[in-house]
Amino acid sequence: MPTTFPSTLAACVLALASSALCAAPAMAAPAAPAVKAAQAGKAKPGKARPKKVALRKPVPDALARPSEPEPDLAGTTATEFACELGNKVTTYHSDADKGHIALRWQNRVHRLNRVATSTGAHRFENLSFGLIWIGIPSKGMLLDSKLNRQLANECQSELQRNPPPDAPAIIVAPAIAPVPIDPAAVAAAPAIVPAPVTAPAVPAEPAPEAKPATPDAKPR
Repeated sequence: MPTTFPSTLAACVLALASSALCAAPAMAAPAAPAVKAAQAGKAKPGKARPKKVALRKPVPDALARPSEPEPDLAGTTATEFACELGNKVTTYHSDADKGHIALRWQNRVHRLNRVATSTGAHRFENLSFGLIWIGIPSKGMLLDSKLNRQLANECQSELQRNPPPDAPAIIVAPAIAPVPIDPAAVAAAPAIVPAPVTAPAVPAEPAPEAKPATPDAKPR
């Protein structure tokens, strides 16, 4: 039976409509990630957005220690000190050089110069590293003048911890308590009368000597 034109046209319209319906989901699929991204940008109620943490820039070391060669320890005598908090200090001195010592602190040896003091304490300094060593007969102390702090305190050698029996003891003078003053005793005390001041006697001047009489001048 021959196919009529209207039936052929209807079949073409149905084919085009079915192809359009199949292509519509494929074209709408790429829009889904954009919608999700837009929803992700919106903050949910009750939840704050995480703040961005800025990375800190490295702070330059304003107190950088200089580099200097370590001193020669040949011919020196070492003295080890045990300090508080388990710290260790070793000093090296030579009888031929009284103006300097070497000091080991934290696996490094420094050269320190003697500084005169009015108290009798031994003071040595290294201005480059800011180290100050103060030694007294009973202990020693290591300071950092750049950071204004103590590095090691209550440092004692073996000889200071266990002095020999014949060593002279360090005697500390006891404090003298003030004597109370009784106002009644002060009132009853006799008044101090100053002695009168007398002027020294002035010696009398000697009488002038009489001059011998001179003869009258002879007339011309």
